[in-house]
Amino acid sequence: MSDGAAIQQLIQDAPPLDVNSTYAYLLLCLHFRDTCVVAERNGQLAGFISAYVPPRHPDVLFVWQVAVHPSARGQRLGAAMLTELLARDAAALVRYVETTVSPDNAASRRMFARLATDLNAPLDEQALFPPTLFGGADHDDERLLRIGPF
Repeated sequence: MSDGAAIQQLIQDAPPLDVNSTYAYLLLCLHFRDTCVVAERNGQLAGFISAYVPPRHPDVLFVWQVAVHPSARGQRLGAAMLTELLARDAAALVRYVETTVSPDNAASRRMFARLATDLNAPLDEQALFPPTLFGGADHDDERLLRIGPF
């Protein structure tokens, strides 16, 4: 739970992810520890996943953010964290993985496409949050990726 400030810094170093407050990351680590992942290398934060199981959909794991430190990119750390997360007891009922990805986030799209292949599951995409929903902020379209059933 003490990783909130380090997680926020990691997110700042991992554009195009939206940066939330340190408080938000502390709450994620406290309330959603079973569905969040912190990866360390040589005592330093190398990666983070925030995810949760929506209360009305216990068969879905919604992955909110995947961040990998620049020094750890290209080593499939994001995929390893997702695999570890899906192996946890908290994901025992999960048959679908959902996430939102902006159209130009090629690295994230590749990672989730590989996950779908690894799970031998279909990957569907649809519009979810248009830029107009972000209150005039300069924000990309958020597309829903859905992997499953698996």
